[in-house]
Amino acid sequence: MNTRLRQWKASWRDTIILLREFRAPVLWFAGGMLGGGLLYRWLAALVGDPTSSYAEAVYTVLTATFLQPLGDFPRHFLLQAFHFIMPVFGISVLAQGLADFGSLLFNRRARNKEWEMAVASTMNKHIVLIGLGHLGYRIALKLHEMGENLAVIDFKAEPDAVAVVRAKGIPVIPDDATRQSALEAANIQDARAIILASQNDAMNLQIALKARSLNPNIQVVVRIFDEDFAHALQEQFGFNAMSATEMAAPLFAAAAAGADVSSPISVEGQQLSLARLVIKPISVLAGKTVGFVEDTYHLNIVFLRRDHHSHMHPTDSHPVHAGDTLVVLGGPNELNRLMHDND
Repeated sequence: MNTRLRQWKASWRDTIILLREFRAPVLWFAGGMLGGGLLYRWLAALVGDPTSSYAEAVYTVLTATFLQPLGDFPRHFLLQAFHFIMPVFGISVLAQGLADFGSLLFNRRARNKEWEMAVASTMNKHIVLIGLGHLGYRIALKLHEMGENLAVIDFKAEPDAVAVVRAKGIPVIPDDATRQSALEAANIQDARAIILASQNDAMNLQIALKARSLNPNIQVVVRIFDEDFAHALQEQFGFNAMSATEMAAPLFAAAAAGADVSSPISVEGQQLSLARLVIKPISVLAGKTVGFVEDTYHLNIVFLRRDHHSHMHPTDSHPVHAGDTLVVLGGPNELNRLMHDND
């Protein structure tokens, strides 16, 4: 979904939310007009100055509410009272509500949380990022660079980081991600992956389990400092637990995009990881050769599996087909490019 269409859908949903919030004054006003019309029609008949129809009575009350003259001023004091009482009623019940509604409708950014929630509600098969700290910020930028749709939840993010991310059209919801309502605000039910990039291992696990309860099929990529804890999470829950090294942001992004990425190792100062991916039918890689992929993306294909047949270190001329499983060795940026083109 392009940005303009998403903004339009978000505006529509936000307007519906506003209308629900202000339904009380609208209903009070409508009831006052309809009830006032009945009372005016009854009194007019009682004092010998009847209206031709109920619609005329409601119209008379409505014009009186907004101080609009309608024909001759009534002679009986009961009917005259309507022309003085109804403007007070209209101003007290409706005017204030309409003023607040208009202010919020045309200044949506003043309602940051509600607006960001409306934008997130338009997303589907997106990625939810928890935490906009140093690592989370770089993950958000990398995912945006990869063309991924994402929503961010962070209660205490730096204003500068929030401003940069929001400027790219990414909703940032200021809320506590341990609360179920915060995850639901990011439309976790329709998300395909969640990245937990906070510095608190226990909190990351808590949020991951809550996300799985709301969306059993969601892919979980979690930042874990304790390596033993990370292995336990992978074995017991199937979470993709990764260490938060300085170069890890592209790997978190690649993992959320669908690759099974190992924790990076440093080889003479260069960060390398193994990634497993399945070539998609729409992938630009389908129909190419192993040599083409390696030369184009500057990485090594160390394993290829097709139709239950495995090939360790396939030759350069070996073709790559849709449905093939590849295991590649490369740096974070190279793996990101490969994942992006595979999508």
